[in-house]
Amino acid sequence: MKITLKDNVVAEIEKGTTVLKVAENISESLARNAICGKIDGKLVDLNTVITKNCKLEIITSKDEDGLAVLRHTTSHILAQAVKSIYPNAKLAIGPAINDGFYYDFDFKTNITPEDLAKIENEMKKIIKADFKIERKEVSKEQALRFAEENNEPYKVELVEAVKKGETISMYTQGDFSDICAGPHMRSTGQVKAFKLTKLAGAYWRGDEKNKMLTRIYGTAFFKQSEMDAYFKMIEEAEKRDHRKLGPALDLFMFDSTAQGMPYWLPKGLKMYNTLIDFWRDVHEEYGYQEVSSPVINNVSLWKRSGHWDHYRDDMFIVSNEPDENGEASYAVKPMNCPNAMVVYKSKVRSYRDLPLRISDCDILHRYEKTGTLHGLLRARTFRQDDSHNFITLDMVESEFNHLFELADRFYKVFGIKYNAVLSTRPESYLGDKAVWDKAETILKKILNTKFGEGNYKVDEGGGAFYGPKIDLKMYDALGREWQTGTFQLDMQLPSRFNLTYTDKDGERKTPVVIHRVIYGSLERFIGILIEHFGGQFPFWFSPVQVGIVTVNEKCMPFAEKLHKFLRSIRIRSDLNKDEGTMGNKIKSYQLSKVPYMLIIGEKEITTNTVSVRFLDGKQVQGVPVDKFIASLNKLNESKSIELIKDFN
Repeated sequence: MKITLKDNVVAEIEKGTTVLKVAENISESLARNAICGKIDGKLVDLNTVITKNCKLEIITSKDEDGLAVLRHTTSHILAQAVKSIYPNAKLAIGPAINDGFYYDFDFKTNITPEDLAKIENEMKKIIKADFKIERKEVSKEQALRFAEENNEPYKVELVEAVKKGETISMYTQGDFSDICAGPHMRSTGQVKAFKLTKLAGAYWRGDEKNKMLTRIYGTAFFKQSEMDAYFKMIEEAEKRDHRKLGPALDLFMFDSTAQGMPYWLPKGLKMYNTLIDFWRDVHEEYGYQEVSSPVINNVSLWKRSGHWDHYRDDMFIVSNEPDENGEASYAVKPMNCPNAMVVYKSKVRSYRDLPLRISDCDILHRYEKTGTLHGLLRARTFRQDDSHNFITLDMVESEFNHLFELADRFYKVFGIKYNAVLSTRPESYLGDKAVWDKAETILKKILNTKFGEGNYKVDEGGGAFYGPKIDLKMYDALGREWQTGTFQLDMQLPSRFNLTYTDKDGERKTPVVIHRVIYGSLERFIGILIEHFGGQFPFWFSPVQVGIVTVNEKCMPFAEKLHKFLRSIRIRSDLNKDEGTMGNKIKSYQLSKVPYMLIIGEKEITTNTVSVRFLDGKQVQGVPVDKFIASLNKLNESKSIELIKDFN
């Protein structure tokens, strides 16, 4: 058989060869560091026998997939430890997640955070025992019998959901066995650094109608030093948590009367509007046409688009005007896509109109489950910097290049680096395969040019049912990855709405559309920025840019005049008129992370200068007012993330 390795190297192997044997044939060090394999994009154990020509990748501890396998293995060690200490506990599921893993249990007795140390000690014994982890494929009937005999009702439910004839695998380590798709490490002793982090409640299968289970979270790393660095980052992340900093900086608040829906306070709304103003200016420059559409539509709109079947449970339903069947006939819009189709269809379009870029920043509402709400990062009401770019298939490459140009411009002003993920055709897709192949080839070419071949991720089968997409992942100051922008190529929705344009030959043809966001949700983007900057924002984005403090009351007229002038030229100035010491006033601005603090005394009035104080406590005296103002204007215009500290 022929296998294709990294860098498209083709090797011949005999039938019956395992993934591990291939690694051994390449090098001893690769075999020693191998965690698992990836055959045609699917992760498999090292002892998996290769049965056909395929593309094979050996996954090591340096790969993201390798870390996920380590964490999945650790979740099973957790399950084994829990069953050893609490034999009556029932097992649910235990996947690897972004920062670690979890396992859900149905305990017969309550456990507390203090019990985690006891469970950790039992896990260490299992790791020290270095049990070999063995995989066995079983039939659905065998798996069902195992789950029933071991009185594991949640496993029974999972097995019953498996289609007849599909392979089910079980993993055994010591005296513990679990039904699991895998893959896993070779033995429990390969887990070197782990820690259980917290307890939480979780409904079985995420459904509030089901029983509440106990979820134990943990994390694992290949090296103790990596885990130490992770927890140091977590400590720093807690200081930057937008849910704490936002209210502390008077940016936003939440209230029980509107769960999951933020109240934007004056300072926060300035930031919000600054983002939108910048967005509008750039899009106007690039010829976008902004629209605003109804917040409430008849459900027939979403039925036509196909969203009703996929999003109905996540929509706010308006039921005071039922249809002829007594069902809700109106709902609050959770996305702008169908409305953009209506706008396009409102006029006869020509090829001369394309690309037609319709932007929209309306308020959206989604009925997110209570347990998933997370400050601004997961809210029930939000705005997206949407655009629906209508093009011909021949314009895909140029339009995506334009979108990356926009993304670079928006992210650069915040000093944000990002990467891309290409999501390709899923198993269940609409349209012609040849069109999909052409679209994916074009997107790969664009990504190869921008990032270099192999320097971006590919999510095989992760595309939407209507077309492939590119997701943008940004990295914050702590190295955390966040999903922000997405460019989705849609070859189906225009057909569902019978959208057409007149081509050069006079024929009516169907356009394709790119669904596009760069900020994503503005709420979420601001939440990310709060944590990225720790509340200390670039000058142009700061809700208060200049804070003015007077030495005494005699200096107030001069300070008021300067304050009013700054506001007149769109510098967000604040004058502290509170009674109290100058030190307390300065401290107030420091806590609010105001970039520039101006100290006004009699000397400054006489010389028409200001004394400029920075957040780090340093101070520059005798700065001419006109030079200081020129510096502020320059910062607003350039949108630099660095402050000007030399006013010569």
